[in-house]
Amino acid sequence: MVSSSKLVPLIVASPLFLQNIDTSVMATALPSIAESLQVPPLHLNLAITSYLLSLAVFIPVSGWLADRFGAKRVFCLAIAFFSLGSALCGIADSLSELVIFRILQGLGGAMMVPVGRLILLRAVPPSEIVSAMVWFTVPAVIGRMIGPLVGGAIVSMTSWRWIFLINIPFGVLAILLAMVFVEDTHEDTTPVPFDIQGFLLLAFGLSALVGALEIAGKTLAPGWASWLAAGIGSLALWAYYVQSRQKEHPIIDLTILRFRTYRTNILGGTPLRIANGASPFLLPLMLQLGFGLSPLASGALTVAMAVGALSTRAVMQRTIHGVGFRSLLISASVLTSLLYMSYGLFSPTTPHVLMFVMLMLGGLVNSLAMVALSTLGFSDVPKPRMSHATAMSAMSQQLSLGFGVVLGAALVSAASWWHGGDAVHLHAEDFSPAFFVIGTMTLLSLLSFWRLDPKEGAELL
Repeated sequence: MVSSSKLVPLIVASPLFLQNIDTSVMATALPSIAESLQVPPLHLNLAITSYLLSLAVFIPVSGWLADRFGAKRVFCLAIAFFSLGSALCGIADSLSELVIFRILQGLGGAMMVPVGRLILLRAVPPSEIVSAMVWFTVPAVIGRMIGPLVGGAIVSMTSWRWIFLINIPFGVLAILLAMVFVEDTHEDTTPVPFDIQGFLLLAFGLSALVGALEIAGKTLAPGWASWLAAGIGSLALWAYYVQSRQKEHPIIDLTILRFRTYRTNILGGTPLRIANGASPFLLPLMLQLGFGLSPLASGALTVAMAVGALSTRAVMQRTIHGVGFRSLLISASVLTSLLYMSYGLFSPTTPHVLMFVMLMLGGLVNSLAMVALSTLGFSDVPKPRMSHATAMSAMSQQLSLGFGVVLGAALVSAASWWHGGDAVHLHAEDFSPAFFVIGTMTLLSLLSFWRLDPKEGAELL
């Protein structure tokens, strides 16, 4: 294997590049897509949450498929399916078609990232895992960095449809690199039967919960309908919890939450990931609809968050060695909260240089927390259980991102209503409350991080 701590992480992280460039490009293009499809801009969060929900629903299947058919084979097929879904999104003529094709795109995306992370965790020795995780974030950060600029340029010079079509050549390249340089990783375990009952309960429960949030955020139905959907979804997830404890091979083994650092990654990281979902959705809308900037100017500003995140590679190992995982997670969470709240103070007259610097700092400290969580969270999980751990982690991440998008849209809609407006004609002041709420919410991560041992993860340094 060629330079396992650098080359393999870069290749298996290529799906993260595809997903992040897809998401960041689409966020910049939201106003243009809304105008083309003749729908309110905030309703386009359906195109984002449908994709994220599809990821969350089908991610649990990824671990079983990787164990059954080999991680490398599933990895390449997932990229191919994601690219096909992207092509279909590029020809959508209505919001309903775009949502359907995004769900299909999510089928491929659901297996790309967790299977890629599984390949990495099985291939790289523990002594190189910190370095490997840092390199694992590089393609994703590059995707986030060039995405806003690419999206702004595409929307300014041609049709928004090309934001999806550009995924196709990148997908082909990723498949070729994986086939040549990545060795197949397969645990010597007896294949287990697929937990169809567990999959259906998870899929129904998660879909009902996200649907309830969408209904509540857009007042599409009476309030009791939203509560009913939430109750049914919660009941389905509880049923899965009960039946999973009775099965020898559940689709997602919840007992891996007994590992403290992994539990911290899931529970402690959720508020931060919710903010990660809301911020990229809200910022382009605020800059274009609220401040009147062009898509290209908006992309040139929001790229600052990716620039900050890319800087993580230069300081990550030194910071962890200097202060440890616990102190880093606590301080990064507090700074992330303050910086996200500061975005609510932006106005049309705020100097662009100041906005760029604040967004860049936000990207840096948030990325430090995310890389530290990803590294520490899997440190205690045995390799035979990695497929379950990566699947649950990816599912939790996508649900958190989706909830962030729904929450952001609901907060802006509520603020617009409070100011006497509507979801179609948004103003700068409609976005400020959302950033204050989201920034405050990230402090909830401290409840988990504070309980970590100061020496936690010392064996990784």
